Amino acid sequence: MDPIWSQWWVWGVAAVTLAVGEVLLPSYVLLGFGIGAGIVALLLLIGVPLAVSWPILVLVFAVLSLISWLALRRWLGVYTGQVKTFDHDIND
Repeated sequence: MDPIWSQWWVWGVAAVTLAVGEVLLPSYVLLGFGIGAGIVALLLLIGVPLAVSWPILVLVFAVLSLISWLALRRWLGVYTGQVKTFDHDIND
């Protein structure tokens, strides 16, 4: 039997938990980790041999989470020129 950390459903539960946590703390950070965990769960489900060792699996999760977080920031983040700044006081 495989260790618990190499089971696809554990990563799936982590992905759902992190996505629900994003609702409570909206900052795209937990959603990035949730997407990373979801992709790892999907890869383990279809049979990609990621569970060779714990460090390799965590490294894949970290890289996927970083890529998804950067994509979320690019897609949903603040764009240049979107924030309005004022050079004068309203009372002047």
